[in-house]
Amino acid sequence: MCVFRATAQEVFMLEKLAKQTAIYGISTIVVRFLNYLLTPYYTRIFDQGEYGIVTDIYALIPFALVLLSMGMESSYFRFTTRAEEEGGDVAEGKRKVFASTWGLTSLNAIIFFVVVLLFNMPISRAMGAVYVAHPEYVTIVAAIVMLDVCSMIPFSRLREQGRAMHFVLLKALSVLLNVTLAIGFGIAGLYATEFGVGWVLIANLIASVVTLVALLPSTDRVIPRIDIPLMRKILIYSLPLLISGIAGTANEFIDRQMIKYLTPEATAMAELGIYGAIVKIAVVMTLFTQMYRLAAEPFFLAGFKKEEFKEANAASMKYFIIASMLIFLTITLFSDLFALIVGRSFREGIDILPIVLLSNILAGVWFNLSFWYKREEKTKYAMYITFLGLFVTIALSFALVPKMGYRGAAWVRLVAEAAMVVMSYALCQRHYPIPYDLRRIGEYFAVGAGAYLISVFCVEPLGGAWAVAANFVLLCLATYYAIWREKIDVKGLMRAIIRKFIR
Repeated sequence: MCVFRATAQEVFMLEKLAKQTAIYGISTIVVRFLNYLLTPYYTRIFDQGEYGIVTDIYALIPFALVLLSMGMESSYFRFTTRAEEEGGDVAEGKRKVFASTWGLTSLNAIIFFVVVLLFNMPISRAMGAVYVAHPEYVTIVAAIVMLDVCSMIPFSRLREQGRAMHFVLLKALSVLLNVTLAIGFGIAGLYATEFGVGWVLIANLIASVVTLVALLPSTDRVIPRIDIPLMRKILIYSLPLLISGIAGTANEFIDRQMIKYLTPEATAMAELGIYGAIVKIAVVMTLFTQMYRLAAEPFFLAGFKKEEFKEANAASMKYFIIASMLIFLTITLFSDLFALIVGRSFREGIDILPIVLLSNILAGVWFNLSFWYKREEKTKYAMYITFLGLFVTIALSFALVPKMGYRGAAWVRLVAEAAMVVMSYALCQRHYPIPYDLRRIGEYFAVGAGAYLISVFCVEPLGGAWAVAANFVLLCLATYYAIWREKIDVKGLMRAIIRKFIR
């Protein structure tokens, strides 16, 4: 087996990626955490069924965003890099890519909103009795989707230009406004009115409007305009990403729909509410994956030489898994504390938390394995992988969800993510071999699993302060082992990150 060994080039590239991840991460983690504060708030003012509506709606929104964006985020990064490679008037080439991708996504968003307005009632009936009683929910969600899609490419442009703080400040504006309005509506007693959960959507809608308006000055007066010859090239690249994105997002969020439609109608929304609340407890893992994605996508789709790309991707996979393992242990070893995030009636589902966290880790691994075909413009492989995951999800859901409810949905997602990782790795090694250090990666998974099992079978019976202290020791030992094994210069890395911020 070919194993990747550390080089000076690896250190340089990883430091660059780590800095970018830290810039996005440290700056956004507080902001995004504010958004997650709505989970403990909502799970204490809504019952399981009402929170099930929130979970259902916010599972559907990402699917609509992927459908309407048509893979244009990755396409934007790839074609701006191509503009640099081709030379000439690079600035004009990038502006043309921006105008075309922004124009197409905005057109899609507007058409989507108009269609939802015209067919509001049929769509509401398809979504369930709750939405028939409140078809205005569907209209508001469509407006949110339209605004967020129109904002997507301008936000990508900020990432491509390295304007991380500008990106974060605008995201912060949206989140802070949403949280403030949501809590303010609760204080005003609006959630107790007949419109109920609809006020959650109103808060989001207002935040999306303000964010788009605040984002427009950063577009440098570029007008959304589709360049047909350029768009043909972009669509050839992006359509496989669109198809795989639809399948991938469906795979990621269809578990909620399976709970909704495969469990008894009387308890479906309550089960959905519990499942959605437990998924939200995995906030730290979600935040880490999000901030890594924000930094890694433009980083890996830049103009690397082939061998440099392979080295960076192999190394980043290893360090991603180290960080994920430590986050997994932090949450699972202190799950009783993390359970306090949600209301008491939602904590009965805490046993699925380790399964949810493992699924999130595998989703991050699959994301790392996707860069080679995006770089090589062989995006058809994304379709093969995501459709495998979707097939596994649907097939197993019909077998497990009716019997096990939300617990079955959690296991289904884990198996589907594992299947996609296996296929992704196999395709990668066949078509674009990257020397991932499987032995070392397996070692870190073993360390995480060992610490978790020791906690479950040896520490938890102690109870009280002794259990907390013992779990803390386990976490420290696992962290020390990773730092020692990789010879990580923690102080040096922190100094580099601080210098980057000071600049």
